Amino acid sequence: MTGKPTIFTKVLVLIALLLTPVLFLYIYTNQVSVNVVREEIQSSSLNRLSFFLQQFDSTVEQLAMFPVILNSDPYLREFVDRRSDKPYDKLKEQTRLMQKISLQSVSAAWTNDLTVYLPKDQLVISSNIFKSYDPGDIDKFAPLKSWTYDGTVRGDARTPGARFTRQIVDPLGATDPSAIQAMIQVSFPVANISAMLDQVKTGGKGDPFLYRSGFSPIGGATMNDGSVQAIVRMLDGQSLQESGHFVATVAGRQVAVYYVKSRQLDWYLVDYVPVDSILAPIRKTNLLFYSALGLLLGMSFLAAYLLYRNVQKPIGKLLNGVRLLKKGDLSARIRYRPNNEFDFLIDRFNEMAEQIQDLVQRVYAEKIRLHEATLKQLQAQINPHFLYNSLFFIINTAMLEDTKSVVAMAHNLAEYYRYTTRMENRTAALGEEMKLVDNYLTIHNLRLGRLHCELDIPEPMLELPIPRLLLQPIVENAIVHGIENKPGKAVIRVSGSVCEGLCQIVVDDNGLGMTDEAIAAMEQQLALPQEAASGFGMWNVHQRLRYVFGEGAGLKLSHSPLGGLRVTLIWGRDSEDGAAIDRG
Repeated sequence: MTGKPTIFTKVLVLIALLLTPVLFLYIYTNQVSVNVVREEIQSSSLNRLSFFLQQFDSTVEQLAMFPVILNSDPYLREFVDRRSDKPYDKLKEQTRLMQKISLQSVSAAWTNDLTVYLPKDQLVISSNIFKSYDPGDIDKFAPLKSWTYDGTVRGDARTPGARFTRQIVDPLGATDPSAIQAMIQVSFPVANISAMLDQVKTGGKGDPFLYRSGFSPIGGATMNDGSVQAIVRMLDGQSLQESGHFVATVAGRQVAVYYVKSRQLDWYLVDYVPVDSILAPIRKTNLLFYSALGLLLGMSFLAAYLLYRNVQKPIGKLLNGVRLLKKGDLSARIRYRPNNEFDFLIDRFNEMAEQIQDLVQRVYAEKIRLHEATLKQLQAQINPHFLYNSLFFIINTAMLEDTKSVVAMAHNLAEYYRYTTRMENRTAALGEEMKLVDNYLTIHNLRLGRLHCELDIPEPMLELPIPRLLLQPIVENAIVHGIENKPGKAVIRVSGSVCEGLCQIVVDDNGLGMTDEAIAAMEQQLALPQEAASGFGMWNVHQRLRYVFGEGAGLKLSHSPLGGLRVTLIWGRDSEDGAAIDRG
């Protein structure tokens, strides 16, 4: 038909439809990946800064506690409040206090100066032996309540450079030097911070530093002053939160700037990371992907044609042959020759189909013979079972010279064997089976003299075909194992029903019955294979029902309302396996 697309065209369209979503999906996932990487960088950098700042603040907080601890020290309180007037004692107390301050100072991880100012005595006691009393320190630092950056040059400093200081006064809140008994101050040089920042920078890509508007940044020994000053100018023009980040261009390169505020010093810890060095591999991968995608598209068209010609068409022939075999057409053969490796598969398929056809025919015939042989074997097991019990009964009644019972038994036994020896048919109507049960119960009633029988089978069920000798073993089991060893009136009730295509015959007795455990054990034996079962009558009946009517058919055991055991025969009236009843 003119204008109708060929299979090859359809394959090309299919490839295009497959590759187009892949392309868009990759573009989308690539963008998501870039965003994720950027967010991971931000998160990682902020987390790294936060972790470092926690250590930093922990150390600073430890130093901030030194004046508080020292202010509560009993030696200091004794020296301030009850200082001795004797020069020797005064010197001794001062020496002891200096040792205490020195020990307190060296317990910190950072180099620091711990100093006690005594304005009234114009005296200073410090861990720094070079420290001298300066009244200006009282005026300058006493009003300050938190850490203060001190950039003045001090000649008595052990470490040159700026420092951070914090102090408390006694009494608390006093600012007038005449009212201050003591001022306890702790200070540490910014060299401690620089050394710590150098450790953080080792192996990293950033250059962390401390920033506060209006002050010079504090960085490591290898700090890039040009880049840091450019970032400081950007920070000065922004309103900073507790933590955050932004992207800026520094010296022609994009950098991501991250900052976190110190809760101790009220300064910001700032770090910056080059963005290009991280995202460059992703961009390179994008270029390689688009180049590979174009090459893949061209090769896909060629592969599609070769695939259709050399693979798809032979596979289609094989699939069609398999479908025919599945539908039951065992004569299906493939006549197509692609002149490649599929020739071998096609030849093997044709050979396999021929072998399957022959095997199915032989197996079907063998299965029919096996079913017939199995049913004959099960029926043969039942016939001697009943014969032995009947002959023993005749012997017993003859020994008692009960001629009437012997005649009745012989008559009913003759009727039974007249029925069972008609082997031309392996099935019988349910009515014929009920007549056989009636004969059997009559025999036992003659023997026991206390047996009451109730047979209640609906008329429509009497014409149902069932395997021969199906009910008699169940009734026999009720008599021998149920009521024979129980004194008093014996009752056996046989009833039937059909409901929603399911046929049931219920045999009840008022005999000894069985426990729940015994019923469960019996049902397990019913399900055993022939090799493991003992071959008793109920097992034979159960297996015959399953052979003839298939899964779901068989015997069910339960407690009878009469007080004994209830045995229910169940089979499907319209079962697909019911066709087997024609073979017995």
